[in-house]
Amino acid sequence: MIADVPARPDGLELIGEMEGSGYRTPPALVRRQDGQTLQLTPLLYAVLEAVDGRRGYEEIAKLVAERTGRKVSATDVQTLAEEQLRTRGLLLNADGTAPELKRSNPLTGLKLKVAVTDPAVTRRLTDPFAALFHPLVWIPLLVVFGWVAWWLLVDRGLASATYQAFQKPDLLILVIVVTILSAGFHEFGHAAAARRGGGQPGVMGAGWFLLWPAFYTDVTDTYRLGRGARLRTDLGGLYFNAIVAVVIAAAWWLTGWDALLLVIAAQMLQMIRQLAPLVRFDGYHVLADVTGVPDLFSRIGPILTSFWPGRWNDPRVAQLKWWVRAIVTLWVLVVVPLLLIALLAMIFAAPRLIGTALESIGREWSRAEVHWTDGRLLDAAGAVLAIGVVALPILAIGFVFGRVVYSIVRGLWRRTEGRPVRRTGAGALMLAGAVALALVWWPNSERYQPIRPYEDGTIFAVANVPLAAAAGADAARPTTSPRGGEVVTVLPSSDSLPTEDEPQMALVLIPRGTDASVDDVVEPAWVFPFNEPLPPEIGDNQALAVNTTDGSVQYDVAVAMVWVTGDDPVLNTNEAYAFASCADCVTVAVAFQVVVIVGSADVIIPQNLSAAVNYECFECITAAVASQLVVTIDSLPDEQQQIALADLWEEIAAFAETIPTLPLSEVIARLEDYKEQILTILDVAPRVEPSPSASSSPGASGSPSPSPSSPSSAEPSATASPTPQPSASPQASPAGTGAPSPSPSATPTGTPRASSTPTPTPSPSPTPSP
Repeated sequence: MIADVPARPDGLELIGEMEGSGYRTPPALVRRQDGQTLQLTPLLYAVLEAVDGRRGYEEIAKLVAERTGRKVSATDVQTLAEEQLRTRGLLLNADGTAPELKRSNPLTGLKLKVAVTDPAVTRRLTDPFAALFHPLVWIPLLVVFGWVAWWLLVDRGLASATYQAFQKPDLLILVIVVTILSAGFHEFGHAAAARRGGGQPGVMGAGWFLLWPAFYTDVTDTYRLGRGARLRTDLGGLYFNAIVAVVIAAAWWLTGWDALLLVIAAQMLQMIRQLAPLVRFDGYHVLADVTGVPDLFSRIGPILTSFWPGRWNDPRVAQLKWWVRAIVTLWVLVVVPLLLIALLAMIFAAPRLIGTALESIGREWSRAEVHWTDGRLLDAAGAVLAIGVVALPILAIGFVFGRVVYSIVRGLWRRTEGRPVRRTGAGALMLAGAVALALVWWPNSERYQPIRPYEDGTIFAVANVPLAAAAGADAARPTTSPRGGEVVTVLPSSDSLPTEDEPQMALVLIPRGTDASVDDVVEPAWVFPFNEPLPPEIGDNQALAVNTTDGSVQYDVAVAMVWVTGDDPVLNTNEAYAFASCADCVTVAVAFQVVVIVGSADVIIPQNLSAAVNYECFECITAAVASQLVVTIDSLPDEQQQIALADLWEEIAAFAETIPTLPLSEVIARLEDYKEQILTILDVAPRVEPSPSASSSPGASGSPSPSPSSPSSAEPSATASPTPQPSASPQASPAGTGAPSPSPSATPTGTPRASSTPTPTPSPSPTPSP
């Protein structure tokens, strides 16, 4: 016989009927001793309210019948108490022990929560801020915030703020710290708003929400308040973000530090993100309180099944008021597709993201080792911290995906219990899902390739799936190329021609300075304090690499062979320019030109130019290599020589495509070797007149200096060694300690002579140390 005197556990709070409810029959709310709030029907609440630890079931039944007007027997009360209330942890066990509390664990709920304050401390900290919700305070503050937002976005702008923040890292650190603190102040807004409405805020702390850490405040006590007070609590955090923006605007006016304006922009972005009602942000709680349905996510299943024939009057949906049902249904129809798209995007993009993260971790680990070896402990610690920052999103994605899989498997297993046919079908469905997942994630040569800055970034391109071709997207491309029209390219005769089913990568050269079929070519914005180099003229060769994108790798390689006949002056120019205005980036230009003069020429003044410039660069590597060969021969090469030159040039063209994967020292050595081979084929004895030449941009660390070394020792050395992505990573050692250059002089007719000029121009940007 079960004990006749039920009792409530200590700490259980009866809140009462929910005000502003969206249900046809408003539910009653109770809060357990663990802080979780539960909804009860009016009958269950009446039974729980009548339990005082002294009354038996007979007395409780009489009291419930009086309060509800329903005929209730002691057996009914006992059944409700044992099967409904006790299983939810709202009554003590029959032996008087505390019940086991089972908390709900929604997928979109906060995880790994750590309390920082208890309710008493929370109230003491936030009570002074409740006065900010007086109409004479919040109305003027919001007006000022609206003006500040308009002034910043429409009039002032953020360019100078961004420039100053990155030019002065101490200000950037200040911006980051203030932004993080403002996120905590956001929670003060919720707690203060709850106090303003008469609620009792609970603990404040931090936890893990989906893919990122987050602060939180327990304001479940506001469920016993009216709708207006609950909405004030929901929007209190956004109001405090506006206060931060106004205060920072005043600080900017006093100090003139433009970097502070980034804090205002961060507040506005946080407010926009918080207003999204898709997950449990402030916008979700606003929608829940407007409709009076506090558990919107639990309505997704009933709403969707109600569209099935015969399920329209599902009790879990029919209990909502008609206008509430319409709003919640619209919310479900928007949220479910977006969440599914986000899940599929995460699944398809995961291999590329993992590959990118592993590459970045490897790069940061290498930097940490270098910094540690050099005794730069703070820089080493920063690199280790960067590894954690890079790894965190990948671990979070794995955690969320694991939760999703676990929830689906557990749900299917429970719903098919005792139904072998359905369980078999569910097992087949899970097996098919596992096979599909294996096909998407199975390693191959391209699936886990790091994401490159030149990719267009669509989901198909990032995922690198066959659907990209069907969608008309470029799965991967080395440079932006025309999407329409016809182009002509040269393929080795030994290779089979490409087909639509078996395409081949092709290098398409687009002449600079023309607009023929290059609508899709977007040149980087010119931000440098000097004019852009003029495009090459006929007979000239130019490699121009311009990089203004942080964290990117930009290469430009130009190779050309020019045959000069007749008496015209030989004024051919070979140019390599590498210009960078970015952070943590690599910019390399390589120009290789061969000028063959057939017969005589009275004036031979070729130019071989290179320049590498860093402008407002931070931890960037910039290098330019210009290598030119000018040779005079008596007559055109014979057939064997022409075949040998064609074969060699095909090899040079193939080598040019691999330059982004090679160290610059090897590139320069290979170009010098190709010059020797060309001279050998043309049967010309090289005559080189050395002229040491090397340069670097101002402010580069370890600038190379000329060295009076012999021509044979003109081997490039370096003080900087960039190591970007492994799949396309120059390991540059770009400097020139004694690079020979040509002597601009006339060449007598009939005298075989050659001048050889490799001109590497490095511009490594130093890594600042504290």
